[in-house]
This record gives sequence, C-alpha cells and structure tokens, in this order.
Amino acid sequence: MIDYLSKYGYTPKIEEIDSAIAKISQNVSNFMTGQVLKQCFSMLDLTTLKSDDTPTSVTAFVEKVNSFAKDYPDWPLPASVCVYSNFASVVDKVRKNDFHITVVSACFPSSQSFLDVKLLECQRAVETGADEVDIVLALNAFLDGNCEGAAEEIRAIRKCIDEAAAKQGRTVHLKVILETGLLVSPENIANASFLAMEAGADFIKTSTGKVSVNATPVAAFVMCQCIAAYYAKTGKKVGFKPAGGISTAEDAVCYYLIVSNILGEEWLNRDLFRFGVSRVANSILSAAEQKTVKYF
Repeated sequence: MIDYLSKYGYTPKIEEIDSAIAKISQNVSNFMTGQVLKQCFSMLDLTTLKSDDTPTSVTAFVEKVNSFAKDYPDWPLPASVCVYSNFASVVDKVRKNDFHITVVSACFPSSQSFLDVKLLECQRAVETGADEVDIVLALNAFLDGNCEGAAEEIRAIRKCIDEAAAKQGRTVHLKVILETGLLVSPENIANASFLAMEAGADFIKTSTGKVSVNATPVAAFVMCQCIAAYYAKTGKKVGFKPAGGISTAEDAVCYYLIVSNILGEEWLNRDLFRFGVSRVANSILSAAEQKTVKYF
C-alpha cells in the first residue's frame, strides 16, 4: 500500500482526536441555533435510496422539495436530492427549484462489478441529468493492498463523467464514498482519503448507509484532517460529506462543528460540505421551529 501518511505528513492521533470530539460534543447544545440549523439544512443531500423506490414515489419525494420553498419561505432549500442513477431523469423532469440532482452510481453500494459496467452507469446518469455522482471506493482493490487499482478506477470514472458532462456544456461533481465502517482503522481511513483526493474526488464521503457502521465522529475527524493536509500541500479544496446514521439535529451540528474546528468557515457551505441524509431533515426543522415537524 502506498504510504500516503508520510507523503502528506499526517498521522492520526486517536487520543487527541477523542479528546477534541468530547469537547465538541459538550458544546453542541450551544450551537443549536436557528442560524446554524438552517445552514445545516442548506447542505443536505436529501436522500431516498429504498429498494421499493419507484418513479411515482421519487416524483412525490421531489414534489415535496418543490413545495418546501412555499411552505417554509424563511428556510433555504436542501443542496440536492439524492437517488439511484436510474431515477436521475425522473428528478430532472419534476425539479422546479434550484437544487442539484445527486445519484449513487457505479454499482452502489458494494462497487462489486466490472469497471466497464460502472462507467456505463455513471455515463448514463450524467446523460439523464445528474449534477453530482457518488461512487464507492473499490474496496476489493484497496483492502487487498492494491491502491493503484482503486485509484485508477476513480480516475476512469472521473474522466467518464467529465466527458459526458462536457458534451452537455456543464460540469459534474464526483464524490467518493470510503465506507469508513469497513476500513476500521484511522490509518486506513486516512490512506483512503488521500487516495481518493489524489485520484480526482471533489468530495470524500464517509459511508453508504448500507453497512453496520456508518458515519462516526472519529472517521469524520480523520477525513477532515486529511482534507486540511491535502489542501496545505496542493492548494486544492476538497469537500466533505458525512452520511449514514445521521438521524438527529444534534448529530448534524456535531459534524458541523468538526468541520468548523478543523477546516474553518471556508468549508461551511454547500460547495464544500454536505450531509447524506434520509431522516435528519425533519429533526432539524423540528429543533429550529421548536415543534414536531414531519414534512419529509
């Protein structure tokens, strides 16, 4: 495995990370303000990734987002709606407001297939309307010590979606999901973070939400420290997206504070920070409105 930690001068220090997270957790209640909650809401990739999703159910989901600006005029829209690749055209047809179409692609969530199959899925997703493509790091290569194989797959997908988008006169973002719950160690998470950023990721993302351990504050902390180290060495800003298991407004604010503490104000916007969520939107609305809201 390539020694990315030496290359970027970064070593995860778990005791320091645990101490910092404990301090952040103790401070979450002080940041449960309307301003912060609305900012978190504006960075949501509002997600439906159910096995029983249909064109009808996805249309209804998008119509909810379309209606949100009218029903909650003082709130920002979420950053995007996230669906399976085959529903990009459904969202594109129904979308009425200024939010992106995010798709999970390249044989999500396992990434276990042939590269040409993954490339075709990503290409078709962009051709049918996707603004952002979320793929999973090829763990079958990475966990076998084949970093170059994992990186080459990201580079190939990057090239594929860029070419498909260029034909339409636009650009598309690539988010790479590390599946940190399966990487387990902070060192593996750090190596995967640097690999994905070097290979062309616009964002690195914690999890699919489809395994037993998804986003955790420790994984988020390590990934954000890697983003900071990568930026210091290259001058390139890469975004961060925690996803999976984020169910409460307090969870969202905790990740918000991790990003704020490590990466600073420059990252606290939808261009560089997203949440992958299917449940937390209502919790954020409820916390800010100080009443139970079940909108989504």
